[in-house]
Amino acid sequence: QVQLVESGGALVLTGGSLRLSCAASGTILSIRSINWYRQAPEKQRELVASITSDGTTDYAGSVKGRFTISRDNEQNTYYLQMNNLKPEDTGVYYCNAPVVAYSTGTDRKWGYNYWGQGTQVTVSS
Repeated sequence: QVQLVESGGALVLTGGSLRLSCAASGTILSIRSINWYRQAPEKQRELVASITSDGTTDYAGSVKGRFTISRDNEQNTYYLQMNNLKPEDTGVYYCNAPVVAYSTGTDRKWGYNYWGQGTQVTVSS
């Protein structure tokens, strides 16, 4: 099976930095893109940043210039570097990826949109 596991969330002061990691594991054939979402209390989940398999990146306007998404394809690990953090960046950050996976010993393959369990980021003013 496939798992996405986020880490790196913490409590930081305004202006601080954090680097979130998303480790993908399991029987993975391909990962088309990696997306970082966040959800603040009582708000809808929003897309923060994404990176495609060819390295194309995209950011929400509110984080452009402060956040950087990157990937280590060999390690199947994906990062979100967050600088100059603001209180409005507070929320649970989720890693998301459309993955083509396979079952070992069979010809079975499937595509599924996987989510991690989330990591809490709290920015205090």
